[in-house]
Amino acid sequence: MRVTRTFCFLDLCGFTSFTDEHGDQEAVAVLGHLRAVLRAEAENSGVRVTKWLGDGAMLSGVDATAVIACAATVRDVLQADGALALRGGICTGKVIMFEGDDYIGFAVNVAARLCAKASPGQLLLTAETVEHVPDAMTPVALGKQPMSGLKQPIDVLALDPVAVETAPVRPAV
Repeated sequence: MRVTRTFCFLDLCGFTSFTDEHGDQEAVAVLGHLRAVLRAEAENSGVRVTKWLGDGAMLSGVDATAVIACAATVRDVLQADGALALRGGICTGKVIMFEGDDYIGFAVNVAARLCAKASPGQLLLTAETVEHVPDAMTPVALGKQPMSGLKQPIDVLALDPVAVETAPVRPAV
């Protein structure tokens, strides 16, 4: 079954080095914090945490604006907390719903590739998704970017983090 969804992949930057330097217990605490903040914000936004991916997650939703806002809020809360930066990739498109709880298609692949390409604290999104960016956010055009595994470059925009002093209040966890 083909459905239109917005996908976001989120990834903690430097998690392997952090774990090596600080040990497993602190790494578990950082992951626990990410998951608590993300669960709370996803629930508040009507966004689904589709799957956990070690030190990151895959989000999906029918409301692209909600997915973007959720990702930005979680990124900004984690930035304010100062442990590890979060990066992400966001794309909207038609995909195949697979076995009722997974998705296959171009939009999923592009979101994953954008996440891998993002700098710490940065959310990258496609030009087709930019119309759904909340009014309070200002996307910056980065132009066409090559993506691993894709024939054609993708028109990419960035949502950089807000200053720490203006970051959203941390959701209750």
